[in-house]
Amino acid sequence: MASKDQAIGGMIFIVCLAIGILYTAGLLYFGTPFQEGLTLRWPIEFTLIAIPVFIAFIAIMGIGAWIGWTMATTPPPKPIEEITSEIEEKKEETPAEPKEETKPPEEAPEEEKKPEKKKRA
Repeated sequence: MASKDQAIGGMIFIVCLAIGILYTAGLLYFGTPFQEGLTLRWPIEFTLIAIPVFIAFIAIMGIGAWIGWTMATTPPPKPIEEITSEIEEKKEETPAEPKEETKPPEEAPEEEKKPEKKKRA
């Protein structure tokens, strides 16, 4: 079962992909903007505006589709309650052991070491 975020991501992906395809088909396939005659072509000025707008629009739709795809394929995170219960279980399983402090070995020359005197009780 997909989570809510994955369903939303899938919808974003599908919508961006469909809009991008329809825009491309509308720009390149559906001929003239004004249907006075089949020989009427769009002026060159329109092409100079349409191409950069087309590239920018497809880039934005591509980014939207990528975000939707990422959301749709990323697994949902664990609920916080589950994470905290796992942490508590780990704490209960391993009792806290006192840590022994390790001291670095003293590197004193042999000549400086003196035998310890025994204390009288």
